[in-house]
Amino acid sequence: MPARPVICKGLLVVIALILLRAIVSPFLAIDSSEKKEFYESTAPDLLPRIRRDKFLEVPQIIWGLNNQKIAFARACMTARFLNRSLLMPSLSASLFYKEVDLLQPINFDKVFDFNKFNARCHGFVRLAQYSEVSNRTEPFKLQKGTGRRWTSDRDLDQLQQLVGSNADDSEVIEIIGKNPFLWPDHWPVKDYAKIFDCLVLVPEIETEVVKVISKIREAGQRARHEAGSSHSKQRRDGSTNPPVPYVAVHMRIEKDWMIHCKKWEQRSKSHEICSSKEEIIHKVSQITDLRRPVVVYVAVADSLLEDDSITSGWRVGMVAYEKKKLGVTDIYDRQPYLIKSAIDFEVCSRADVFVGNSFSTFSNLVVLSRTERLYNLGKASSCGENIGLSSYAYNVLGDDGGPQRWMTDMSDTSLQRLSYGTNNVSCH
Repeated sequence: MPARPVICKGLLVVIALILLRAIVSPFLAIDSSEKKEFYESTAPDLLPRIRRDKFLEVPQIIWGLNNQKIAFARACMTARFLNRSLLMPSLSASLFYKEVDLLQPINFDKVFDFNKFNARCHGFVRLAQYSEVSNRTEPFKLQKGTGRRWTSDRDLDQLQQLVGSNADDSEVIEIIGKNPFLWPDHWPVKDYAKIFDCLVLVPEIETEVVKVISKIREAGQRARHEAGSSHSKQRRDGSTNPPVPYVAVHMRIEKDWMIHCKKWEQRSKSHEICSSKEEIIHKVSQITDLRRPVVVYVAVADSLLEDDSITSGWRVGMVAYEKKKLGVTDIYDRQPYLIKSAIDFEVCSRADVFVGNSFSTFSNLVVLSRTERLYNLGKASSCGENIGLSSYAYNVLGDDGGPQRWMTDMSDTSLQRLSYGTNNVSCH
């Protein structure tokens, strides 16, 4: 009699193994490429905030590079809020503020890598191709308001009313309106930083960035060689020194900027917005992060490239270059405005030291990118030490008389200070 329970248990084990094999064997038969496709096509459906069968469509994104990046991030987070994938938007290659008809559209994936974006932002937001839309239903058209009356609260209220409404039955929600994503802001800085970190340039543009940075480092190597401290010689252990570091300065001194910022200072009763070329040079010379001689890459508007004085007047040991003097104007000249800006942004973002204006959106987004990288390295402060990737605001006086050390406040609940500028910057 005791043998029966043992036999029954044995039969149960055998049946369980057969069932397990039936479940697992289809996956074992899949080769590595098929496995990748399987997981990519099913895993996102398990995430409640990303649906692959519901989409958000937005109009062409316009204005300058950084306003386009901000608008794109807001479109992504709106799609996330509505539990939808964002249909890949069109960006603007040219820069026209009023002549909208003259805007030159350019596909997102001609500037940023589509697949890398989805891989890096997996589980947070998702971009979709138009080919994924089945057109089973008519798009639900959502009209966005404009002007001062269309406040951030009204914008958020409109989005909240969509959740769970009849609009959710539509395969596509199409947002219409005049530049609907330029101003309304409901999202914390850390979410913007996450999305910006997912933006990787396509290989063709990345190659141009590397060329420019290589030219800057070569100039630095020449400067050190001429100063009698050749950087190319090998160490005693046979290893070579790391690449020559460089400083990037985003110099805002063009006429229209100076007129604008002077009026800004008058309205705000602040004297820490505008800086002359001489003031900027003096502030940058106070930075002690890098040994000299050191190359200073001056990122300036194209209208200033004919002004040879931009690279003159720098202190001993600081060798200034801009695009023309560096010999890379051909790289920029063959590109539309948007890609020129994207190259300069990366050159500044990857510099060993960056110095910018805290009322410039360009400078603010460069510092946000660098702060995100420092946070990923576990560094939440740059106070009192050289931790690498240092950033400074030349328009704000630091405690030591030089430019103020600068990190983005990642706890901010909106992008207000980054979009409109502030002189309340610090090193943590």
